[in-house]
Amino acid sequence: MVAAQGMASGITDLPLPTHLPSSASRLAKVYSDCKSHNPNTPRLRSTPEEIERLTVDEDLGDIERAVYLLSAGQDIQGTSVIANLPFLMRQNPAETLRRVLPKVREVLHVAGVEMQLTAAVSFLTILHEESVSIHTYAHSFLQIILLHLEHRDAGVSNAWLETLLSVVEVLPTETLRHEILNPLVSKAQLSQTVQSRLVSCKILGKLTNKFDAHTIKREILPLVKSLCQDVEYEVRSCMCRQLENIAQGIGTDLTKSVVLPELIELSRDEGCSVRLAAFETLVNLLDIFDTDDRSQTILPLVKSFCEKSFKADESILISLSFHLGKLCHGLYGIFTPDQHLRFLEFYKKLCTLGLQQENGHNENQIPPQILEQEKKYTSVRKNCAYNLPAMIVFVDPKNFQLELYSTFFCLCHDPEVPVRYTIAICFYEVSKLLNSGVYLIHKELITLLQDESLEVLDALIDHLPEILELMSMGGESSIQENKLPSLPDLIPALTAAEQRAAASLKWRTHEKLLQKYACLPHIISSDQIYYRFLQRMFTIMMTNKVLPVQKAASRTLCIFLRYNRKQEQRLEVIQKLIEQLGQGKSYWNRLRFLDTCEFIIELFSKSFFCKYFFLPAIELTHDPVANVRMKLCYLLPKVKSTLKIPEDKHLLQQLEMCVRKLLCQEKDKDVLAIVKRTVLELDRMEMSMDAFQNKFYEKDLLDQEKEREELLLLEMEQLEKEKQQEGRPVNEKTFEKKRRDIKTPTALPKSIPIAVPGPSSSTPSASKEIKKSKLIRSQSINNQAFHAKYGNLDKCASKTSTAAYTPSASGLAKTSMISLTDDSFRTRNATSLPPSFSPNTPLPSTSRGTGNSVDPKSSGGKDLPPRKATLKSRKSNP
Repeated sequence: MVAAQGMASGITDLPLPTHLPSSASRLAKVYSDCKSHNPNTPRLRSTPEEIERLTVDEDLGDIERAVYLLSAGQDIQGTSVIANLPFLMRQNPAETLRRVLPKVREVLHVAGVEMQLTAAVSFLTILHEESVSIHTYAHSFLQIILLHLEHRDAGVSNAWLETLLSVVEVLPTETLRHEILNPLVSKAQLSQTVQSRLVSCKILGKLTNKFDAHTIKREILPLVKSLCQDVEYEVRSCMCRQLENIAQGIGTDLTKSVVLPELIELSRDEGCSVRLAAFETLVNLLDIFDTDDRSQTILPLVKSFCEKSFKADESILISLSFHLGKLCHGLYGIFTPDQHLRFLEFYKKLCTLGLQQENGHNENQIPPQILEQEKKYTSVRKNCAYNLPAMIVFVDPKNFQLELYSTFFCLCHDPEVPVRYTIAICFYEVSKLLNSGVYLIHKELITLLQDESLEVLDALIDHLPEILELMSMGGESSIQENKLPSLPDLIPALTAAEQRAAASLKWRTHEKLLQKYACLPHIISSDQIYYRFLQRMFTIMMTNKVLPVQKAASRTLCIFLRYNRKQEQRLEVIQKLIEQLGQGKSYWNRLRFLDTCEFIIELFSKSFFCKYFFLPAIELTHDPVANVRMKLCYLLPKVKSTLKIPEDKHLLQQLEMCVRKLLCQEKDKDVLAIVKRTVLELDRMEMSMDAFQNKFYEKDLLDQEKEREELLLLEMEQLEKEKQQEGRPVNEKTFEKKRRDIKTPTALPKSIPIAVPGPSSSTPSASKEIKKSKLIRSQSINNQAFHAKYGNLDKCASKTSTAAYTPSASGLAKTSMISLTDDSFRTRNATSLPPSFSPNTPLPSTSRGTGNSVDPKSSGGKDLPPRKATLKSRKSNP
């Protein structure tokens, strides 16, 4: 014996569908609202006697159990069966329709609110899942839906109406005519209840698109006119809001002859809600009417509505402020200069509505009606902020400073957060509209970045890269390369915003902001990023407790490194990554180092990763913490993909050696299982060759483009040094072109040549200065590479060998060893560096234990003495 589903958890845990269409979601909301406002909602108290009474035979099938529970079970059991009706229809539609649905029809006659709401949702789910044909659905379910449309509970009635409106969209025309339209003629009469007439209004709005013009004119429009002149204002307002759907279904001619006169009459109605509905419908139908109708009929109505709005209820002002932008856009061509100015002044007045009142009182002393009025005024100003881009178009962006800048300033400094939040959302649209005049709103950008509310900051940073790019370029039509130096407060504002986000509990905002900081190399100089942002990224990676935030900081740091234009700074950042993360005492830092390696593989060329990060990464196969070794195993296929044969044959041998040691020495069963899977994946991988292959052609091209950009960075550095040290002018066009090349994201070229030159090839037309800089660059690559010593990885747990692997002299790459602490890379004065970048920091000197140590729960490697970091660099044969 088993208890029926839903018995123990109560009606609040009914298994409603999780993925519902929009109409079903609305029904679920109605269901929730009705339950939350119903004080008589039963609470199940399951005593042993109740459990005994509510149990059924476990041998019964689904259909038999459903029939039994609907016939003899409790209400909560019947509700559970109805909630599972879509499941029964999917499993056995024929038996469900023959045996279960008749019982559902009987139960719904006396069902309570909860069961009715559940049935409405289930019927709608069955419709959208198409468990049966439309003909079968109409035959089996339509009459049940129509029967409960006029339920005494308004929530239940609305739920069934939502289901019916969805059914109307898919029913054939003949079924609609006989089952819905013909009964609607009597249901819309004055003799029927108000609820019946309200339902008729909404059904008429849906039916218009389903019939031809003749049927609409002969059968539907008379009903529409009758309901527009109903004695109850609720009915007139409801029918007025359906006129938009009706106008779109009957065409322009009938709209002008039938709908427009009704709207004009309803706009003068005595009921405030009716006038409001008429105004909103007129605004939404502006595109249908011609210029004469707009200027002679609609404009006078709108003017009268606006003039009377301040004397009416605040809800009128809320609607008017929301539709004002669309209204001004729709009537733009017919305004006289005086009318244009009056509507603009009206908008400005709405933007400051409620700010003139004295706000120095304690909220506890303000009467509730005043507080409610202030909330409505805040909604008006929020709507004005939403419509600001439309109003900029209305006045012409060229006149922004004269006409709307003061209004924009007030909205950015509004005392209410919802207003500033909305203007922050619109800031990007405003920037695009102003174009070359975007410099006018620099100060407001700083203000919003420094806003005390993180909601405002979160809204602003959604389009922060695009905003900063527009400001740096001075607009799309500007020919200036960079205008941000005229905005000295930008960098302090950005750093302060990040610190506020970091100090809050809203880590998603912090993560998003760090992700958006990736645009900074295209906005500010490399030195500014190095001194103001790089160290902060390191700090976040090492101290923040939220993993997504740490990963966002890691990726942004890699992008900063990618576009850094000074070799010395790049080498220091690489050293810091290896020392403080890859060789850090905390296993958490070593895990972040592997995340960083993954970003390096994504953003940099293969040669860059192999030169600086390949050996530090695979050295973590000896890490004492199982989690680190496990994460490295997942990364090994990507690490192997960076190798090119035969150039990287010696690195491939070391990778294979590390994997073999893991297979032989690994004691953690979870890590060993992953190692075995990784070995199979590595064996299946095909290696990329130095020469292009058809199989890897696109990937090789992208990698070549990355390598070309990395070499351009070295070349640009040499050009800058020549300009500063020799005092002779550098070709500015060439310099700017190269800088734009670096700032352009890597992309696959549209036309792929058959023979692709190497990354260091130069065109015959290059100038002597460029050739000289490339020669210097190549010498810098060969002679000033970032080297380090790595011991032979083929060592045991008890013995350490210091001999380095050197490949045979068969034309492969040679190996040179230079300590990371070599002072030849520390020519810059150490006092100019931040403390964390000091070149005199002593490096670790000893190696960690082998990979089969016990996995500690805490920091994993904190008590172990750190080892000296070394790197092996490759040097090609001449």
